[in-house]
Amino acid sequence: MRRYARTLVAFALATSVVTGTAGWVSTDAQQALTGPPPGSTQWRADRASVGAELPDPERATPAEVAAFFSKLSPGERQLLLVRHPSVVGNLDGAPLELRYRANSLALAAADDPRYRSLAAAGRQILAFDPRGRGQVAEVFGDLRAADRVSVLVPGSDNDAGTFDRKTAPHGAPVGMARTLHRAAGPGTAVIAWVGYTTPVGVGLDAATGTLAEAGAGRLTRFAEGLTADGLPEPAVFCHSYGSVVCGLAAPRLAATDLVVLGSPGMRADDVEALRTRARVWAAKDPTDWIDDVPNVRFAGLGHGADPADPAFGARRVPADEARGHAGYFEPGTDSLRAFAAIARGDATESAPDAEAAPAPEGAAR
Repeated sequence: MRRYARTLVAFALATSVVTGTAGWVSTDAQQALTGPPPGSTQWRADRASVGAELPDPERATPAEVAAFFSKLSPGERQLLLVRHPSVVGNLDGAPLELRYRANSLALAAADDPRYRSLAAAGRQILAFDPRGRGQVAEVFGDLRAADRVSVLVPGSDNDAGTFDRKTAPHGAPVGMARTLHRAAGPGTAVIAWVGYTTPVGVGLDAATGTLAEAGAGRLTRFAEGLTADGLPEPAVFCHSYGSVVCGLAAPRLAATDLVVLGSPGMRADDVEALRTRARVWAAKDPTDWIDDVPNVRFAGLGHGADPADPAFGARRVPADEARGHAGYFEPGTDSLRAFAAIARGDATESAPDAEAAPAPEGAAR
């Protein structure tokens, strides 16, 4: 009887996920993009640029990468940037100013209509990998001067080709990051990070942790690269399937705060099981369809307990004014006010009531 009941639970979960609570499904399984940046073979073979062996993009830690670049002259840095833009632009631990310039070169060389908008003047592209569906990270604000840094980790259907989409703008990575930066105000910077292969649609990829496991390693290394470059530990905001990535990364992720919104689960039973020293916050608005997803894990399907359930132990972020799965960053909402306070580092146990100050007119993106 017990075995029969467990089979029914698994069948119900699989049916719920595969048919899609949002009314649509994924037809193609995604292959996670892993390994070192494009151009790494040529980088490893380069013994002439600086007269020394270059750090292995796959094996060198971000701290080792940062130490290597600290010993180079401006001319040597520029030479590596010109010869290997795809490696320098994605090399965690390399100086962010070099990465901006390297990715500008890589985007110009790509000449791909999917990424043309990313090459616009003034954009601060911190990572760009055109392989597969493409991965990208963009900075809003002055990252080098920021006292507080936030990283946004989005969920399904995000990649370099959809990064600038106009539909549901406050639910897209660029819209979430830009809105959070404006609300958090001066002294902050926000990074929209689409640095992992996300699921497409609501199907088996979204119901399992395979893509999240690969993404967790990439997110952990990215955060290590920020601190190796002398930047503050970030607050990490994790939307939808991105919260699964953050949950798996949590024990190794250098972060001040983990903020999950519209989460299907973090593959942990409670905050203690995350084994993180970061403060953990959770938001879910009453109209979010994610509430219809079963919070169970069985036979590899599902992501476990609801982080917004008081029993999980996360700090509550109010979201009564948000609407739908993509509405948490809508201007004027209680959720955005709370997120801004967390991003500034002045949030208390309860969300603030005061509207966060907007960024000054003409502030850096």
